[in-house]
Amino acid sequence: MTQFPWSSVRATQHLVASADHLASRAGDRIFEAGGNAVDAALATNAAIAVTGPHLCGMGGDLFALVHTPDGVVALNASGRAGSGADASALRADGHTVMPLRHDIRAVTVPGCVDGWLALHERFGSLPLADILAPAIDLASHGFAASPLLVGALERVDVAGRERLHELVSQATHVGAVIRRPGVARTLVAIADHGRAAFYEGEFAEGLLALGGGLYSSDDLAHSTAEWVTPLTASAFGVELHTIPPNSQGYLTLGGAIALEDVDLPDPDDERWAHLLIEAARIAGYDRLDVLHEHADGEALLDAIRNRRHLLNPEQASNRGANTGAGDTTYLCTAELDGLAVSLIQSNASGFGSWLVEPSTGINLHNRGLGFSLVDGHPAEFGPGRRPPHTLSPALATRSGEFLSVFGTMGGDAQPQILLQIATRLFHHGQSPAQAIAAARWALAGPRTGFDTWDDMSSQGVDIEGHAPAEWADRLSARGHRTSTLPAWDSTFGHAHAIVRHGDGLSGAADPRTRVGSAIGR
Repeated sequence: MTQFPWSSVRATQHLVASADHLASRAGDRIFEAGGNAVDAALATNAAIAVTGPHLCGMGGDLFALVHTPDGVVALNASGRAGSGADASALRADGHTVMPLRHDIRAVTVPGCVDGWLALHERFGSLPLADILAPAIDLASHGFAASPLLVGALERVDVAGRERLHELVSQATHVGAVIRRPGVARTLVAIADHGRAAFYEGEFAEGLLALGGGLYSSDDLAHSTAEWVTPLTASAFGVELHTIPPNSQGYLTLGGAIALEDVDLPDPDDERWAHLLIEAARIAGYDRLDVLHEHADGEALLDAIRNRRHLLNPEQASNRGANTGAGDTTYLCTAELDGLAVSLIQSNASGFGSWLVEPSTGINLHNRGLGFSLVDGHPAEFGPGRRPPHTLSPALATRSGEFLSVFGTMGGDAQPQILLQIATRLFHHGQSPAQAIAAARWALAGPRTGFDTWDDMSSQGVDIEGHAPAEWADRLSARGHRTSTLPAWDSTFGHAHAIVRHGDGLSGAADPRTRVGSAIGR
């Protein structure tokens, strides 16, 4: 196994970790200005919304967990379908699943800015203008194109490149300077005038025009951000917290529950990978049937508890009766004796829908891809509904005290990646750097990174190239359909973690990001 020369960043006051060093620097700058962990998380997210439009942005959605002196709170800022949403019209057009690209109907009302404002209203300690200043500076004066941004643009088709022309024309090579004046203008407007500047202003006018009746002004008039009760389960000697449905976060907790009473070997042993793969399958094989915005998260966890006896410790399961590479960004911030934030924000799949609001240049997500087009399904595409969501941040406490914030991008694979990281951090006691850099596996569907559970008979197991040499052969011998992908491949997520220990904080950003960093003091 190839070991990456990676060590945890240690801090005695505060720490931020993200997929872009410019964004992490923005968050650290806010900490140094006296801001708290929420202020720093907002600054980090706003900055990467500028520099990482292939991952996230104001045209996407947001979830967050915040550890406070009074416990853990959760924010669901995922958008709802417009009032013109009509599943029967999509079916009449020949669609059997939601369109992935080039179709405005996959775009729910973006919840990111509502999420920023809800977090700031409840926990912010600095003026919003100060928090957004680093992002405004990046958008106005320019930033260097990252390798992942340039590579992501190369995978966009002709129609998408025409719409994303502002980025395409500038990001011609790694290091090219990119300026985003429309994004800068929008951030300044939000700082000066709040919610109305976004949901009733320039961006809103363009979105309404693109929708052609899909949205009404009233759809944009009401905040989508909602404070919800976190979903919590005990595992590995800690309490794990996540977002309840419509998030798939219950699968992270469910995978850990399925491992109760299982004797886990060392992570280098292929049996460790096998057991976690089977736990993830037991947790998720019925996901398409049961996950929707009104699903009862506790009931979903109870169902997993009732079937954990199905875990086969020796052979791969075949649960075909219930017929990775998402683009998202995760970030985390923490103060030693204050707040801690686990925040995930996304355009879904690589620049999202490949549609752009033309006036501001803000590209639009395609989170509506989570909807079902099955007539009568509880997650059927319809007016005002939230789609099932892959976004699933995580937070851990021990006896109610803050222990860790962690999360990842990765489409359907997010809960599987988080299960591996949680097992390494809390069961095996690895450092953040060890847990984050270690090789991963991911359950995979045939096409998009969002079709893992569509057909269990075609589900495979992707293995990262720097995994122990015996993983692939021995997992195949157990009945898993394995494929080996390159080492440090983004298919396996961009995960980050911060852990509190007796003397301070330690954290790590994912080396798979190429440009991520953890910064602290």
